[in-house]
Amino acid sequence: MKLSLASFLVAAVALQPALSVRTNSLLIDPAALPALPSAQQAASASADVGLNLTNIQGDILIGMKKNKELFFFFTIVNPTLFRSQLGSGILPLITPTSQLLAVDTQPTTAVNIAFSQRGLNALGITDDLGDTAFTNGQIDNVATILGDETSNWEPAFAGTGIHGVFLLASDTIDNVNATLSQVQNILNGSITEAYSLQGQARPGDEQGHEHFGFMDGISNPAVTGFSTPLPGQQVLDPGLFLLGESGDLVSRPSWAKDGSFLAFRQLQQRVPEFNAFLVDNALSNPNLTADQNAELLGARMMGRWKSGAPVDLAPTVDDPVLAADPQQNNNFNYTHPGFDEATDQTHCPFSAHVRKTNPRSDLNPEDTANHIIRAGIPYGPEVTDAENASNVSSTDPSLERGLAFVAYQSDINNGFAFLQQNWANNANFIFGKATPPGIDPIIGTGGLGQADVPRTPSGLDPSDPTRIITINQDFVVSRGGEYFFSPSLSAIQNTLSLGA
Repeated sequence: MKLSLASFLVAAVALQPALSVRTNSLLIDPAALPALPSAQQAASASADVGLNLTNIQGDILIGMKKNKELFFFFTIVNPTLFRSQLGSGILPLITPTSQLLAVDTQPTTAVNIAFSQRGLNALGITDDLGDTAFTNGQIDNVATILGDETSNWEPAFAGTGIHGVFLLASDTIDNVNATLSQVQNILNGSITEAYSLQGQARPGDEQGHEHFGFMDGISNPAVTGFSTPLPGQQVLDPGLFLLGESGDLVSRPSWAKDGSFLAFRQLQQRVPEFNAFLVDNALSNPNLTADQNAELLGARMMGRWKSGAPVDLAPTVDDPVLAADPQQNNNFNYTHPGFDEATDQTHCPFSAHVRKTNPRSDLNPEDTANHIIRAGIPYGPEVTDAENASNVSSTDPSLERGLAFVAYQSDINNGFAFLQQNWANNANFIFGKATPPGIDPIIGTGGLGQADVPRTPSGLDPSDPTRIITINQDFVVSRGGEYFFSPSLSAIQNTLSLGA
């Protein structure tokens, strides 16, 4: 018998295990990143639009805030047993958004779950969720849309065995591992491990930065009914990220409401090669040292300094004070009095990664359809002395590093896939510029399924707009991924645990 949503919420609270009260957050909170709302703020904002934060899995809305996170990809081998344990044993562990907003309500380890189309099929769920990219799986558009070379993919992503993923987040790896053991014991052999990837925030002052050294996640949008917007931050309807909410224009099964599509990508970063490229192609500002000119090139390729300060506001030197102030660090749109936006690359190159993936006033009106919430985390160790000395990444698999990229949206073809194909990989985007921008110098791919195709992004040298800086290698290498559906807690209780 299916429960009403109100009855489900009462039941879910009753099922929640006793929590040891935390005194420190399981999340990180670098000054540069937009702060999460308090529980009170979120409750008030969500009430205004009818958003149910106790029904939405927590990972979707919290962004780049994880400290330690394990991605445990699994195959369902006994669907009947899995369904029975999903509702009775796993559901009480699933962490809703509301539980993460106050330290004293956070669990020891936050647990979220998502399913591939094959995983839903294994559970007997064959409803059309209204997203062809999800239905077909990531490998279906790997070359023509994403530009990946599949020989670099982890075999698990290239096969058909990934039915779902557990996302386990905490402040220690011991907590994560203990919760994984708990999950596996509850599921009692109904799943097998297909693949796993351990992510963690970088140490010390690098917390919140990805492996190239740049602060990550500053430009995530604000969501109506959840976030308190900051200056320069786009405010978007929840339906761009949550199925069935205001702004979602696609017909969905009623049970899919408050779910979200998760695009996962394992993106290896060739850090020694990236650093060597910056040194070898350093700019020549006479007021800067050689190291500063190398840093300037990297900042112009990214569109932000490593601190997070946007080059559009700090075009020549880094400004850590600006970077650490969320009231200022996202408050720009690429327009400047006395400068023509169609020709001016002195402030920020047209090709810069953050501009290619969020063009702001370059589009008129500003884009409100093609957005994602990024919720990834770095993986792998810091660069070794030997790698730094050789300028070459180690081939030892244990030393691979990069970004476990996670993006949430209600339409993958309008979200992640659109950004990669139509903006990052499109040498002519941003349209209407006097000089073609070129391909995104960070994540862009220059060929369909080909590695290390030369790219010539424009505007990287502000003192010489005609200078061509050719990039002959990929600094980011896709190791594969999959598309998943992150269901609401009520969907887990009333649909997925029951099957067809």
